[in-house]
Amino acid sequence: MNKGKYVFAQIFEVVKPYDFDVCVKRYKGNLKVRSFKCWQQFLVMSFAQFSYRESLRDIECCLASQQKKAYHCGIRGVVTKSTIADANEKRNWNIYADFANGLMKIAIPLYKGENALSKELKSVIYAFDSTTIDLCMNLFPWATFRTTKSAVKMHVLLNIEGSIPEFVSITEGSVQDVLALDNLTFRSGCFYLVDKAYVDFDRLYKIETSKAFFVTRAKENMSYKVVRQTEPIDNKTVIKDELVMLKRWHTRRWYPTEIRRIEFIDPETGLELTFLTNNMELNAEIIARLYKERWRVELFFKWIKQNLRIKKFYGYSDNAVKTQLWIAVCDYLLIAILKKNLKIEISLNQMLQILSISLFEKVDIKELFGIQNDETKIISNQGALF
Repeated sequence: MNKGKYVFAQIFEVVKPYDFDVCVKRYKGNLKVRSFKCWQQFLVMSFAQFSYRESLRDIECCLASQQKKAYHCGIRGVVTKSTIADANEKRNWNIYADFANGLMKIAIPLYKGENALSKELKSVIYAFDSTTIDLCMNLFPWATFRTTKSAVKMHVLLNIEGSIPEFVSITEGSVQDVLALDNLTFRSGCFYLVDKAYVDFDRLYKIETSKAFFVTRAKENMSYKVVRQTEPIDNKTVIKDELVMLKRWHTRRWYPTEIRRIEFIDPETGLELTFLTNNMELNAEIIARLYKERWRVELFFKWIKQNLRIKKFYGYSDNAVKTQLWIAVCDYLLIAILKKNLKIEISLNQMLQILSISLFEKVDIKELFGIQNDETKIISNQGALF
């Protein structure tokens, strides 16, 4: 029997307390706080995520039943629902946003070289998109979206190697998706994959001037003239491969140079797709493969909605909602880092299922996932989500 730490405590060993304290001090999160400081708030909210708690009362009841074990995991004293609610209302959500950004920097190098296309192109590939989280208008009136509904949006720039977010922004639902592009810094030589909702030629030209590449879908009403047409190598999937100039005076002013336009037939579905890119070197099939990788950000949104508590909230204010969302991002990154550090073969979803029933067990976390040594690894007949 392991007489060491509980599983819940072992999860957070990938975190350096100093890094968290820096974020707390930056926003004076513990100022005039005598008990239940930011680290305890983070632990309690993470417990709620990992154990799938539905409400503050649910969290309070479960922690009270395991108070001695929770104490040894860093959750000191009796935690009441009013204490959690008060912390979520008043502690600055930027503390957890900054901490999440620090975890991203740890996780990204761990997954380097995992994506075949990124490895082939010797470049970083990003997928950018947003997801809408619907809210009740009566409870969340500040989250403007529609006349009868409230919502928040999570905008994510995903590194497709390991499906690790490198940028996350949480806004009101009424904020247009394309405006989130203004918050990105484009890296030279990298690829940015976006859907047609982000076709704004002024913003796409900023990617061009940053010497980065974009791949997106063309809108049906796009007005252009053909400058040069290339004979497709594969006539079965590539219908057209041409360089075009925009015709309308405002779009031509926003994007004054040539754009590559590719008409492509998906061999799997038979759908005809039209791509736009500023990369003139890669063949059309690789451009189509690049855009297909954009689907990874959709899978990321689906995963976090199914496996983390980001659709039901423990508080109703702007700060409480953002705090819960950012802590959910932190927890996703913690599990992703843990998976790589321990060389765990099962999916993140399977890891969370196992952790949810083992948080307060005293067992070495390697043994929990069947890892005895470097040669012995858990065997699973289910495919990994990421």
